[in-house]
Amino acid sequence: MNKFSVLLLSLVFSLVAMAQKPQIHFEKKSYDFGKINENDGKATHVFEFTNNGNAPLVVNKVQASCGCTSPSWTKEPIEPGKKGSITVTYNPAGRPGAFNKTITVYSNSAEDQERLTIQGEVQVSAAASGSDFSVVVGDLRLKSKFVQMNNVEKVKNQVRILDVQNTAKVAIKPSFESLPPYLNVTVTPDILKPNDEGKITFTFNPKKCNVWGPVTDDVYMVLDGKRVFSDDYKFTVVGNLIEDFSKMTLEQKRVAPISEAPVKSLSFGVIKSGQRKVGKFYVSNKGQNQLEIRRIINNNPELKVKSSKNSVKGGKTADIIVDLDTKNMAEGEYTKSFTIQTNDPDNSYIGFIVSWVIKK
Repeated sequence: MNKFSVLLLSLVFSLVAMAQKPQIHFEKKSYDFGKINENDGKATHVFEFTNNGNAPLVVNKVQASCGCTSPSWTKEPIEPGKKGSITVTYNPAGRPGAFNKTITVYSNSAEDQERLTIQGEVQVSAAASGSDFSVVVGDLRLKSKFVQMNNVEKVKNQVRILDVQNTAKVAIKPSFESLPPYLNVTVTPDILKPNDEGKITFTFNPKKCNVWGPVTDDVYMVLDGKRVFSDDYKFTVVGNLIEDFSKMTLEQKRVAPISEAPVKSLSFGVIKSGQRKVGKFYVSNKGQNQLEIRRIINNNPELKVKSSKNSVKGGKTADIIVDLDTKNMAEGEYTKSFTIQTNDPDNSYIGFIVSWVIKK
């Protein structure tokens, strides 16, 4: 066999190998729960998918946009033509109002990421609006100390109200101090008489919040001017600061930034515990207007992630630098993820995966 024949066969084998790709296909990528009751427990939906490719499909990871949404999925490889599923569970407890959540599916498919969405509206049940004041703060009783703001658009305030009841035999003046700049809390009436019920109003002003994406703050209630910084007096406020692209004109969309990250996974390979490794991703702007990297959402203490620039001109690229520190990490395989939030109206969140193996 001559050299030309060998090269030709090698090319054929390479093309065949490249063609052997799994392909994940969802019949539906969104689901509307409609109106669900806060006290009816968790709401669940199953997204089914088919492997339309010609190689085994493996779902590596499924990540929800917030802790209120829990995904589970088919772990074993799915053969061509076979089906698998993603089960998504939403917990409505303490989260009244409309919700819209994103679930990102990472796999070895030709399209390595797929986005699923769930939405609906949580209604406070009749039981919850009655006398179920089970949460204790001093002599006050509440239904919850968790304030879920959901998605907060940059242009308008978000308001949530908690009911409160005074079970003491004397009047109590509740208040909140040392609040973050974006949060205002008022109690009505400002002095609760014995057996009185009142309202605690939390107002989120996004114009005074200097971060994008998930926001979590713990604030403390003060009773009659007495400050007690313990979990008994702690309230947790959670929100997600987003950009409203729905009002963009056709011209604004035409010149909008377009984010592109050709590679979204990085493997550091096998390393020893205590070593540090540095790697890079690249985010390009294929649009006209500047691409703004609003925030890097990274909850992994062993990873430090930063961008070489926060504003990327059209046709330019930013480096996303990942610094891994494996100090005191045990042996094993690790897979972590982080997300970049941008002002691309069609792709405002980009997910990345970093993996490594530690051996002594």
